[in-house]
Amino acid sequence: MEESHHDDERRENSTLFAKVLVVCYNRLMQRTIRIRLQPSPAQSAALGETSRQYTAAFNLFAELGWRSSVSNATKLHYLAYYPVRTALPALNSNLVNTARAQAAEALKSAVSLRTDPPRTVSQPRSTACPPWYNQHTYRIDWESQTVRLSLVGGRQTLRFSVPPYAVRYAGNPADTADVIERNGVWWLHVVVTVPGPEIEPTDQVVGVDLGLAQPAVGSNHRFDGKQAWKAIEGRLFKHKRALQKQGTKSAKRRLKKLRRKQARFRRDGDHALSKQIVQSVEPGATMVVENLTTIRKRATAKKKTAPQRRLHAWSFAQLKTFLAYKAEERGCTAGVVDPRHTSQTCRCCGHTARNNRRSRAVFRCRACGYDRAEPAASHATFVAVVRRGSQRLQPCAVDAQKETLR
Repeated sequence: MEESHHDDERRENSTLFAKVLVVCYNRLMQRTIRIRLQPSPAQSAALGETSRQYTAAFNLFAELGWRSSVSNATKLHYLAYYPVRTALPALNSNLVNTARAQAAEALKSAVSLRTDPPRTVSQPRSTACPPWYNQHTYRIDWESQTVRLSLVGGRQTLRFSVPPYAVRYAGNPADTADVIERNGVWWLHVVVTVPGPEIEPTDQVVGVDLGLAQPAVGSNHRFDGKQAWKAIEGRLFKHKRALQKQGTKSAKRRLKKLRRKQARFRRDGDHALSKQIVQSVEPGATMVVENLTTIRKRATAKKKTAPQRRLHAWSFAQLKTFLAYKAEERGCTAGVVDPRHTSQTCRCCGHTARNNRRSRAVFRCRACGYDRAEPAASHATFVAVVRRGSQRLQPCAVDAQKETLR
């Protein structure tokens, strides 16, 4: 009887321990929602003055760090904090620190680009740097739909409205926020932490080949995206070139609007394409895309030609970011692999040779005789998926502070 009593205690303790493990490993995600501020005229003036002084602080930190070749955030603090505080005494000290952190990131990026010989890198400078708020400089109340911000002249309470697509995320713990002014309207981009989906991983692995001729081709022989996007980009380019030749003030105004239109079009296309790719796989699956970080250096397109222009205008990094956060919300895993020689490698024997690929649509292995009429993109993604067991799968990064939900 005594042994059975001890066994019951051990069983009860093990059950409680298992419950604790489940709670500790709960998955969390970060999402950025954009809410519209509703300030009064006086509050709008305070927001504008805070934004101007924050931009001035950023430029002053960048100037002092660039002049002294300092990009480390801590060293930049000791070098320039007091000169910036003296130059901008009305700006909140916490906002000065966040401006210093943003300037350090910009300086690090400029220093890393300076090592590339063909590039000419100049001092980082911003015309409108969005103020970055943390837990010390703002507090948001989802129930009353008000936010308290540290502005020039003291803290002020502003009302805001939540768009319908972001209502499901309202009420979650808020992390950081950015204040952005666009066309006279003030927006607050709030990063919130939300619980991730409780979905068990599956064995399905799908490779996706990203390209310009065909936006996305999967190893499951699925073609996503629209080929009409290429023609629309061509028309926008011709329109921009015609306006650039005019050079008048009205042409420059239209060019500014056209650039924004083109950026919105590319962003909408990347959102639609990433959504199609994620919805084509089952929840819990793994998606693999090519690592296209250095594709502009590796490409052999001739200068001043349409292929080179399309390559340098390709927003593959933005598409990968959208794909990563949409996959995370569906419970999927998104990773990148090395795409080199995938279209020339036999999926049966692994033999790699340039003459294996007879054309873009036909593959014939010179070693084992494998012969199949298959698009190069679909074949390459299959080989990349097979390679995932021997190579380290690098996860796609999710930048919650740069991308808003859709």
